[in-house]
Amino acid sequence: MSINDLMHKIVEFFNQRPHSQFNYKQVAHALGLKLPAQRQKIYEILATMAQQEFLIETTPGRFKRKDRGTRVVGTFERRNNGKNQVITEEGEEIFIAERNSMHALDGDIVEVYVSARRRHAEPEGEVTNIIKRADNTFVGILSVERQYAFLITDSKTLANDIFIPKNKLRGGKNGEKAVVRITEWPEHSKNPIGEVLDVLGEVGNNDTEMHAILAEFGLPYHYPENVEKAANKISEVINEDEIKRREDFRNITTFTIDPHDAKDFDDALSIRKLPSGLWEVGVHIADVTYYVQPGSIIDKEAEKRATSIYLVDRTIPMLPERLCNYICSLRPDEEKLSFSCIFHLDENANIKHSHIARTVIRSNRRYAYEEAQAVIEGADDEYRDEILTLNMLAQKLRKRRFENGSISFERQEVRFEIDEEGHPISVYFKVAKEANMLIEEFMLLANQTVAATVGNTPTGKKAKAFVYRVHDQPDPGKIDDLSTFVTRFGYRTRLRNNTKELSKNINKLMQEIKGRPEENLISTVAIRSMSKAIYTTDNIGHYGLGFEYYTHFTSPIRRYPDMMVHRLLDRYLNGGRSAVEQSLEAKCKHSSEMEQLAANAERASIKYKQVEFLQERLGEEFDGVISGITEWGFYVELDENKCEGLVPIRDLDDDYYDLDEKNYCLVGRRTHRTYQLGDPVRVVIANANLEKKQIDMALVKTLRK
Repeated sequence: MSINDLMHKIVEFFNQRPHSQFNYKQVAHALGLKLPAQRQKIYEILATMAQQEFLIETTPGRFKRKDRGTRVVGTFERRNNGKNQVITEEGEEIFIAERNSMHALDGDIVEVYVSARRRHAEPEGEVTNIIKRADNTFVGILSVERQYAFLITDSKTLANDIFIPKNKLRGGKNGEKAVVRITEWPEHSKNPIGEVLDVLGEVGNNDTEMHAILAEFGLPYHYPENVEKAANKISEVINEDEIKRREDFRNITTFTIDPHDAKDFDDALSIRKLPSGLWEVGVHIADVTYYVQPGSIIDKEAEKRATSIYLVDRTIPMLPERLCNYICSLRPDEEKLSFSCIFHLDENANIKHSHIARTVIRSNRRYAYEEAQAVIEGADDEYRDEILTLNMLAQKLRKRRFENGSISFERQEVRFEIDEEGHPISVYFKVAKEANMLIEEFMLLANQTVAATVGNTPTGKKAKAFVYRVHDQPDPGKIDDLSTFVTRFGYRTRLRNNTKELSKNINKLMQEIKGRPEENLISTVAIRSMSKAIYTTDNIGHYGLGFEYYTHFTSPIRRYPDMMVHRLLDRYLNGGRSAVEQSLEAKCKHSSEMEQLAANAERASIKYKQVEFLQERLGEEFDGVISGITEWGFYVELDENKCEGLVPIRDLDDDYYDLDEKNYCLVGRRTHRTYQLGDPVRVVIANANLEKKQIDMALVKTLRK
């Protein structure tokens, strides 16, 4: 196809969809172009069309046809710096000055009148109607006077404190943290008016602060009593008729391998040698959906939560404790119901046969990862042969997976040792060893097998609606940036090539940086260059794993999509008709959003503990590496504990510094001194603000120039 023909088809594509926005991958997919070189050409044509003003680049990498009406509907994004905006249904960003906001709150659905656009200026508008209010709650500290009270917030979406009538305080006292909902914001009032929903407790108390983090992200920190009561009525006794309907694995060697502090055992592995000489490996997953019926009060709560949340010092479970830690958990020496993938493998881990079945199991032993690792490294154990065989098979599966295009990202995970009051006393790093990889490989195999069972249909036959875990190919621009970035450290790995070659080169880079000071930084930048994995009914494959079909089946105790997959799989294995795709997609979208919120809350809890940890180290010096560059300064990640803090640009008083975004550096106008991403530096801990979760550092010296 010539360039002119391609441009004609793209014009026709956007003309047929004048109100929608697309990225280059979506356009290429619609035109049936799959090769990386073809996608790259589409990307270049779209950029050219935006320059010619046939298209508008609504956000980086997303385009729509230029013409539009003067009134649009979108989601209001409020910012405490006054830079409010509305994101339209087509993805366009429209600036809204505070005077034109009608006091719309973050997340409100609004109607906007769009002003005539000035040449080379951003679109600007005025809110004319608030169509739907978001559920706006805020966390802050109460300031209580004799006649009135305020909630003092540190929210990024609200610059104004919230006025609270005395009769709406719910017993909250001066200086306590609370959750407040805005009830109204009169047109000519500077401050919104609100009511206290919950008093969290004293500032600095560990429970208070962890609950505050959850509340900031709109996540639950208590389990509803009526849901707990419903769970307590569920019997743990397994009906004998139910056992007869299932494949019986109770007399086959089975065990779980989990973190040492885990209580919810989602998965177990069984292994035995078959008369044929093959190894039978069973991947047994807790049969949660046997106990949780669709539409029940427990199911509705699980769907709303969508995921368990893992903060530094606690787990906020998706399911009530009776289910997640007792009835469903695959605890040792107890008969348990499971949904299983059974594999027959030869000595080279080639799958000769597999099937999926509902089963009953009895775990012989519960291992912590450390215990299983000790067996792999030579410790004696009654199930030593079984663990070593599983590890041998897992290592061969892993080797083949990377040969087929899987990408290896092994970032160090920061963990805190915490005392009884939740105070961090030391930092350690979680390292994945062979025992972790053993479990990972068999879980990946089960997830891949389940997805292919439903999705891999004969040519000409449409697959039934299903929940997939997908990961799109990376944006070429981000890969170019990553390639440029790693050259600053002396790495010459080529990162511009076809899909499989790119995976191979990234893996090569990850091997080269292993054990180097810049390992964590380059891994972080590489991960950021990748797309985000999401749940969807539209299967585009999983780029990072190199799988054509992939889903989440193995953790139904802590992820709602896995429960959805269990139900769909049972339905289809029994000859059921396809589920309604639109309904599934809505649940997928919600689950992806909740997963992101949970990850944000986890990061916030880690950041809080980092600040708390460094509060007692004010004035101490540390070596680190510049991990982020912004117009307000640069961030430094400390080598010793991976805590991150900011060296403010106001403290760099030897020159006036400009931000060079393209080259990831700050450059002095007079001295031309540069502070660049990846530079090693020595800093001193200057301040640690728990309320803002912020660490300020002062530069002592650069260690290499």
